[in-house]
Amino acid sequence: MKGAADSYNFQKYIVLLGISLLLIKFLAWVITDSVAILTDAMESIVNVAAGLIGLYALYLSSKPRDADHPYGHGRAEYLSALAEGLMILIAGALILYEAIMHISSPTPVNDLDIGLLLIAGAAVANYVVGTLAVRKGRANRSQALVASGRHLRTDTYSSIGIIIGLVIMLALDKMGHDVPWADGAIALFFGAIIVMTGAKVLKSSMDGIMDKADMELLEEMVDCINENRHSDWIDVHNLRIEKHGGMLHVDMHVTFPQTMTVKEQYYEICEMKKCIQDKFGDFVELSVVGEPCRKFSCPACSRECPDRRAEFVEEVKWTIENLSNDMQHRR
Repeated sequence: MKGAADSYNFQKYIVLLGISLLLIKFLAWVITDSVAILTDAMESIVNVAAGLIGLYALYLSSKPRDADHPYGHGRAEYLSALAEGLMILIAGALILYEAIMHISSPTPVNDLDIGLLLIAGAAVANYVVGTLAVRKGRANRSQALVASGRHLRTDTYSSIGIIIGLVIMLALDKMGHDVPWADGAIALFFGAIIVMTGAKVLKSSMDGIMDKADMELLEEMVDCINENRHSDWIDVHNLRIEKHGGMLHVDMHVTFPQTMTVKEQYYEICEMKKCIQDKFGDFVELSVVGEPCRKFSCPACSRECPDRRAEFVEEVKWTIENLSNDMQHRR
């Protein structure tokens, strides 16, 4: 799949960036001996590990389906996000521990101005690449790439907060106010943020594994069906969307005229598939169960029909709520 391969190639750059920034941040920590900067550096270890896991997951996701994996390998992306969330939690816990130890036994910070410049440069690089990763991940419907991008941007926000805190600490120090505990306090605050980020990543990955409905994606699908609505599509219901990496598996029941032949139904389903693929790309697999219309369908059907048993009243307005329902609609 083109989208999955594109995400895989972009993830390679994320891994290379993560390794480079990890070295820069640890250099800044060695120069300054700041536990707050150590916090940022430790989170970068998680970035690199998560990036490598994400790279492997995207490699698997890009592989074509086979006899052993008839739905493809897209689920690997959710497992990648799950592992990333766990690593973020562990890193956050270690950072909290280091911060508490530093508050209880503070040590002086050295050459803070040089360290701040290194961290600031790393923050800018993280934000730019993270934003590009989120955009590309959404375009390719790649959970792993979106998770990587959000993680990079979270790392940027943490870095900005640490920079602001250390700048204040540096200013106070130059004014003659000694606040050695402030370094640990800054690390404690952002360690807590990192723990919360890990919890959010875990929840998101669990939602994907459990096939939680993506309301934004459902809204787009409903709009697509409404925009291309045919009079022969008397009713659509039992709409389900399942994501496997970059693949979308769409299931729905469509009510067709009871006089329509199997061949005619096939052409209608092909038309429906075309309009969906035009909007979402060729990584959509559509499964349609055709059903014959019944007497209660007539008031919602505007087509001319010799078998009409009730007058047309009004078409059913298709929404997420009624398309997701598993019953045929009645007017």
